[in-house]
Order: sequence, then structure tokens, then C-alpha cells
Amino acid sequence: MERLWGLFQRAQQLSPRSSQTVYQRVEGPRKGHLEEEEEDGEEGAETLAHFCPMELRGPEPLGSRPRQPNLIPWAAAGRRAAPYLVLTALLIFTGAFLLGYVAFRGSCQACGDSVLVVSEDVNYEPDLDFHQGRLYWSDLQAMFLQFLGEGRLEDTIRQTSLRERVAGSAGMAALTQDIRAALSRQKLDHVWTDTHYVGLQFPDPAHPNTLHWVDEAGKVGEQLPLEDPDVYCPYSAIGNVTGELVYAHYGRPEDLQDLRARGVDPVGRLLLVRVGVISFAQKVTNAQDFGAQGVLIYPEPADFSQDPPKPSLSSQQAVYGHVHLGTGDPYTPGFPSFNQTQFPPVASSGLPSIPAQPISADIASRLLRKLKGPVAPQEWQGSLLGSPYHLGPGPRLRLVVNNHRTSTPINNIFGCIEGRSEPDHYVVIGAQRDAWGPGAAKSAVGTAILLELVRTFSSMVSNGFRPRRSLLFISWDGGDFGSVGSTEWLEGYLSVLHLKAVVYVSLDNAVLGDDKFHAKTSPLLTSLIESVLKQVDSPNHSGQTLYEQVVFTNPSWDAEVIRPLPMDSSAYSFTAFVGVPAVEFSFMEDTYENLHKVLQGRLPAVAQAVAQLAGQLLIRLSHDRLLPLDFGRYGDVVLRHIGNLNEFSGDLKARGLTLQWVYSARGDYIRAAEKLRQEIYSSEERDERLTRMYNVRIMRVEFYFLSQYVSPADSPFRHIFMGRGDHTLGALLDHLRLLRSNSSGTPGATSSTGFQESRFRRQLALLTWTLQGAANALSGDVWNIDNNF
Repeated sequence: MERLWGLFQRAQQLSPRSSQTVYQRVEGPRKGHLEEEEEDGEEGAETLAHFCPMELRGPEPLGSRPRQPNLIPWAAAGRRAAPYLVLTALLIFTGAFLLGYVAFRGSCQACGDSVLVVSEDVNYEPDLDFHQGRLYWSDLQAMFLQFLGEGRLEDTIRQTSLRERVAGSAGMAALTQDIRAALSRQKLDHVWTDTHYVGLQFPDPAHPNTLHWVDEAGKVGEQLPLEDPDVYCPYSAIGNVTGELVYAHYGRPEDLQDLRARGVDPVGRLLLVRVGVISFAQKVTNAQDFGAQGVLIYPEPADFSQDPPKPSLSSQQAVYGHVHLGTGDPYTPGFPSFNQTQFPPVASSGLPSIPAQPISADIASRLLRKLKGPVAPQEWQGSLLGSPYHLGPGPRLRLVVNNHRTSTPINNIFGCIEGRSEPDHYVVIGAQRDAWGPGAAKSAVGTAILLELVRTFSSMVSNGFRPRRSLLFISWDGGDFGSVGSTEWLEGYLSVLHLKAVVYVSLDNAVLGDDKFHAKTSPLLTSLIESVLKQVDSPNHSGQTLYEQVVFTNPSWDAEVIRPLPMDSSAYSFTAFVGVPAVEFSFMEDTYENLHKVLQGRLPAVAQAVAQLAGQLLIRLSHDRLLPLDFGRYGDVVLRHIGNLNEFSGDLKARGLTLQWVYSARGDYIRAAEKLRQEIYSSEERDERLTRMYNVRIMRVEFYFLSQYVSPADSPFRHIFMGRGDHTLGALLDHLRLLRSNSSGTPGATSSTGFQESRFRRQLALLTWTLQGAANALSGDVWNIDNNF
């Protein structure tokens, strides 16, 4: 072999210096690849001797060059052996290259300034400036978990919960500066603050709210002490009212109808209702609709677990809650409060016209002892008395509410990581910063998780991560007054956000006090939430994911976890007002000390699990090539509601009416969703133009369900499934129920007229054409619409 090798070298030295093809390893932007070079002269020969010790030459025409008879035998032998040696060398080189690549790939989690992310559903996207390595979904997930630190969460929760955080206070101003400074220290592309001047209502220290007994002659008697004068109901009506007391359970419409059916009329009376089930605002609105004079709201001890590991409430403690049936500044409804002098004075229709006041369980117990009349139903009974609760009426009371309105500046804080491919599409995550009182779970935990996620994603950016879409982190102010900060921002940038905001993730109420997990969300996010739950370990059950923890108790995971968005969530306005799908992981509120006790020292671990859940949700939403929103899910939602409508089809048919229009619109939506799914499945995956077109259609599905046929000023929550107003499916169902109910049992204008055919036709038209419009929009361009309506 050595002899043959020497002959090859000698033949090479004597052969002409012709152009040669060389495969060499390339450094720099194309490192790890092989590149062809055409080289001539001495340098080319040296390179060839180093990389490829032979030259492959084909037969040459006769007379092409002088004959060299002494070299012909050796050259012929070289030509015969060369192909086998070249193939052997190439096989060895290929094997070594692949082995080196696998070793390199396995050891690199964060390589270079730009990374390639492949999601678990094979959404693959190469970067234009890719040069160092590839980062797959598992790598990106590992990077995220590596930088997510548990210790900072616990410290931030504790420190935040100890600070004064009432909107408009000096303590809030200091906290605002600290959080903005914390964001500015991270690797964010933009950090800024916007200020709104909003109307907030506070107690009047000089004229506190009062509650007095009133004797039969109408004389004001003994005052009942309100042990916690700082606890009040923001946006209560101002003034004083007198009336007999009546117990009305939770103050739901069905409770008040039941009360009336038992011979106790709420009209002209004060209602005593329990905290829970529905919001304070809904309780007061219902009482007003049924003709009550005012509302007292107390925490029933039977509704608060008395088990040692669970939180309890002092019998002298009242519970805070605003009573505006809406969100945002109620004195500039539909308009942003950047400058309150721009608009004439106007008040939201959701402001109550009757006063409301929270009271403690001790005061409620004194009032309940005075009640007479029928015994309350068994499910209405509580644990305050040794004898059963009665419905009343009881003695007369005089309630005086002196809250005052103040124009208050509030500040929202923003931090942004710009997206690489779709920077004009925003994935938004936010947390309420303010709190009336300690409020650890509602604002301190949410704020801590938000700051930790900002720090984590900033570290990922420093290590090469760049999301496809922009990540927008927001700390809200004024949340305890009805999502004022978030709603005012939405009102100010409505024209932009409904086109650019992809999803909103809320961190308010971020930690459960027990083992249950709930997500209040749009149907579009249900499938994604299921996927992410399978990726996050349970903080309470070792060896189980959150998904496995849920299905262990209920195989129907979504029935166990998924809840509708409530109006008192900052996420509600994103969906019902702007048409952006949103989710809130809804958990229990308490002080830091009680919350930590409830979780038996597991607060950091549970907060860490929530941070993992939210963070992985953000990664999927910001970096998947195709948005992971289940646009077909609304077809199932409509089908479920149609089941409720079908109950009344016989009654409508007897009146010559039909629901066929809704059925047809639902069918068109299902067909449009399936058509889009098929288009995506059969399209070229790497076609950026098509991908963006599909993403735009997907991200606007929620917006399609905002009724275009009602005024945003009159009906700001235009969503036909989650909104409020006569255009909604819920309102249509309530109206249809009048076909079978006694009209005397329902308050308002409808109670005197019952079912109205003209109103039904209008409701049906509003619902049908909004649903049909969603189907048409999902179909794509106007020439693609093919419905059978």
C-alpha cells in the first residue's frame, strides 16, 4: 500500500496543474457545512493533497497532450483504484460528520444569537441568519425552566404584600417607580408608562358611612358599629335610605324570585345578602331591579371553611368589593380617561342607583336575630345562629353612604420584547398591581410571577431566544375598582389592539388555596391549555402533571378546569369588549401569612407551577409558526347553546316562528372552520405569506363574535356569547323562557308584557347575522365565501 501511495504522489507531481474541485470545511456563517471551491496553482495542489489525495479524471481525447509512456501503467492503476478509495473516504467523513453533529446538537441548548424553534406540533421555522445550531421545543422548554427561579417569587410576594398599594396613594407611586426600574434593568426592547386620570370613589373620613335602627315611629335609634370603616363598596349610590330588612341569600335573580314566591316582597326594603357566587355589582343590580332600597353584604361563616389548614375570616371583618356593573372608569364609559375634560360628564349605565355597604358577620348575626316571617329554605341556612334563619321582614334600618368621588391618576407599566417575524402581533400578559388591603393572592402573587417571567424571558433573550411575535408584559393599576387600568388602556388603543393583540393572559388571583386548578378562558384557548397542563408538574402530587392531577378526579378535564370569564376579571374586557381571546388562572385571595399557612409552606412551589404554566403558554403563543388557537371550538359552543334553544322550538312554531336562521349560520361556521383547517393542512408549510394570512384569520376569530350591529357606546360588551345586552345569546334565552313563565315573577318592562315577538325577531337577527358574519370572515376573501344561507 505504501508503494502504491508513493506512485500516486509521483504521478500527481508529474501531472498538469488543472482546475480541481475541493470540498473544505467552512468557518463563519456556514460553519459545519461543506463548500465547493475552484482553485488553481500551487495552493490548490496543497489543499488537494491535504483533503483528497487523488484526482478523478475522465478519458482525454487523443492528441490532447504529449504522451508520457513511462507513467502510463502507474496512472492506469491509479485510475482503477481511485473510485474505491474516494468512496471509502467519503463514507468515513460522512459518519464522522453525523456523529459530530449529534454530539453538538445534544450539548447545545442555547447557541448563538438566533435560534431555531420547532414546537411540539411540528411548527418548524428556520431563521434567516441561522449559523450556530438548532433549538427545538424541548430545548426551549429546558431553557425556560433553567432560568425560572423559585426563590425570587417568594421574596417578591412577601415584599409586595407588605407595601401600601391602594390606587392613587403615595405608596402606589413608590411601587410604580420600583417596578418600572426593575423592568428597565432587563433585556427588553421597550419600557414605558401611561397615565390615566380616572374617577375613583373613596370613604369620607369626615363623614363615615353609618347603619342605625329605626323604631316604628320612624325615629332613628341606636347605631350599629361598622367595625371596619375603611371597607366599603366603591361606586355605591350616595345618600340615605330607610326600610325593613329582608334576607335574600346570595342576591341572585332566582333568590329574589323565590323570596317573592314565598310572600316576601323585596320592593322598598333593605336586602341582607351573602358574599359569594356572583359579584357585588350583580347583587346590587339585581336588588335594584327588584325594587329594593339598599343592600347590606356580609361574609357568611358557613361559606368559609373552618378546617385548620383553610383560611378563616374574623367575625368582625367585612369584605371589600366594588358595585359598578362594568369595567373601567364609570364616568367616561367607552372613552379613555387620558384627559377627563375632553368629554361631557356622563355616567355608566352600570352604576347603581341604590346604596350598598359591606358589614361583618357579627353585625349580620344581630340583624338576623331580629328577622321574622317564613323560615328560609334549607340551602339558605347558615351557621351564625342557633335557630334557623328567617326571611323577614324585620325591623327598619337606616343606611347612610357618604363615599366621595376623586379624580385620581393611575399608572400602567409596560415592557416589550419585539418579535422577530411578526413584531406587529402582540401576546399580552398582565397582573394587577394595586390592592385595597393586603391582597396577597390577587395582586402580590400575580405581580411577583409577572416580574419573574420578565426576568426569565429576558435571560432567554440574552442567550439567543427571539420570539416570532412580540411579548408585552403589563402591570395594571386600578384593578380593585373594576379593572380600571386595563379597560382604560383598551379604550385608548381599541383601533390598534383588535388588529394586533393575539391573546391576553391574566395573572390575577394566581394561586389556589387548595389542590384545584381553574382556568377562566375563551374557548379558543381550551386545547392549548390542555396541552400545556400536560407539560407542567403538579406542585401537590409528586410524579403527576397538572393534567394528570385533574383527570384523576374527573376524566372530563375541561368540565373540571374550564370556567367562563367573569366581568370582574381584567381578562373579561379583552374578550367581551375588544374581541381578543383571554385566560385567567383564577385562584384564592388572602393575606400573605394566611395564604402561606393555607398552603402549608407550599406557596412558592404553587406560584412556581403557575409561572411554568403561564410561561410555556407564552412560548407556544409567541413562537409557534401557526397560532395554536382552536378556531373550530366555537362550532361546539354554538351547538351546545342550540340545544338550549331547541327546548323552545315547539313554542315558537306554535307562534309561526323558527330558529332555522341560527341553525344555518352555525352550519356555515362549521364548514368555514373545516375548510380553513383543510387549507392549512394542504398548504406549503414554509410559505411565509400564506402562514401570515392564516394567522391573521385565526387571531381575529374572537373579534368576529363582537356584534357589528350594536353601538359600542351603548353596549360596550358586544360579544354574543360572553357580552352583556339584548344582542347576546344569553339575553335571547332569557326572553324565550318568558314563553313558559308567569310574567309576574320577572322584574322590569318585560314582566308586564311577557314574551314580545318583535323583540325576539330583533334578537334573533342580531345573533344570526353576527354568527353568519363570523362564518364569512373565517372563509377568507369574499370570493372564497360559499355558504348556503
